[in-house]
Amino acid sequence: MRESVQNIIDEIGKVLLGKEPEIKLSLACLFANGHLLIEDLPGMGKTTLAHALAKVAGLQYQRVQFTSDMLPADVLGVSVFDASANQFSFHAGPVFTQVLLADEINRTTPKTQSALLEAMEERQVTVDGNTRPLPNPFFVIATQNPQSQMGTFPLPESQLDRFLMRISLGYPDQKAELALFKGGDSRRLIADLKTLVSPEALVETQNQIAQVQASDALLGYLQRLVHATRHDSQFAHGLSPRGALALLHAAKAWAYMHNRDYVIPEDIQAVLPSVVSHRVLAAGVPDSGQIEQLQQSVDILSVNG
Repeated sequence: MRESVQNIIDEIGKVLLGKEPEIKLSLACLFANGHLLIEDLPGMGKTTLAHALAKVAGLQYQRVQFTSDMLPADVLGVSVFDASANQFSFHAGPVFTQVLLADEINRTTPKTQSALLEAMEERQVTVDGNTRPLPNPFFVIATQNPQSQMGTFPLPESQLDRFLMRISLGYPDQKAELALFKGGDSRRLIADLKTLVSPEALVETQNQIAQVQASDALLGYLQRLVHATRHDSQFAHGLSPRGALALLHAAKAWAYMHNRDYVIPEDIQAVLPSVVSHRVLAAGVPDSGQIEQLQQSVDILSVNG
């Protein structure tokens, strides 16, 4: 798998132009067995990234368009009475897939948002008292519009914490946008992408990443960064132990992608903004400025850690 990483990035880059750093973070999130939140304006390529990643990784893919009138059963599934068999039969919802795109997740109500909590954390779904396992691997890619837009329901902290990373794609540069104008239909381009990975190989990769080594010195560096978020006045509150573990897991995936079986400080620095920005709050900064302030703060932490 190590030898295929750059090929995977290049293949996805055929449809998501000029976004190699974001593609690499998305791939690291998948390798680390986490979930990904993409926050950006409509039309920036969020759905394209999700669909292309699933296609190249050879994973089953389902897309759910979240709206304000959706119910949890629309995601999880529902038991329907079968008169001929005189019993209830379960009709699985779209969550029973390997890659679930929860599109515009903050346009649905908190009740429906919370339907994914058990699925994302425990990789299982409980409906009508029966617990059903989800496929392995299971990867949620959720997209959300900026909270300044009308008709959105902010994700609670417990839901945000289920996402290993949060990224933003941003506008393409001029060269990439010109190539986009000259290119063909994105749906056809995605269909033409090569499948470079099997689900079995992906699961094996996730197991190998869990074995990537982190020295005592590296763990001390990580602990100093976490400690800084908890005691620095620029943060309203610090990183939780689960958040610290998420940072370590993401760094291991980044090290693996760069052909190392051990973590170095640069691995932590590379993934730190995407792992930390949705888990801590910058003190005294309005919501509209949180991401920019946190980006500056975590950059300082990386240098001074």
